[in-house]
Amino acid sequence: MAPKIVASYALVLAVMFVVLTVRVVKQRYRAKMSLGDGGDETLQRAIRVHGNFAEFVPFCVVLIALAEMNGSPSWSIHVLGSVLILARLSHAYGITQGMAGMTFRKYGMIGTFIVLLGAALHAVIGG
Repeated sequence: MAPKIVASYALVLAVMFVVLTVRVVKQRYRAKMSLGDGGDETLQRAIRVHGNFAEFVPFCVVLIALAEMNGSPSWSIHVLGSVLILARLSHAYGITQGMAGMTFRKYGMIGTFIVLLGAALHAVIGG
């Protein structure tokens, strides 16, 4: 059975990834940096938001897809997908705000860890 629910969440996450990529490109153009960050804090933040997304989201999506394929209830797939989107939005916002955004960043990572572990559990247990 092909994962159909997770595909909708993957679409939203793919759009988010493109937006984060464009933000890095814009900051690189502004800072005139083709490689690295040159010590530019705004560029550093954009790179880390993008990088952190790239580090966690694909693994989460794979695990959610496995959970769906193994028969986890559709409501749990929706919860995992929704929490992942909200967590990544919170994390991205938190990093761009510096120290003022630490609460958003913290809850974004906690949400991502919950999805990572919850999806792994659902992938093994199934429905």
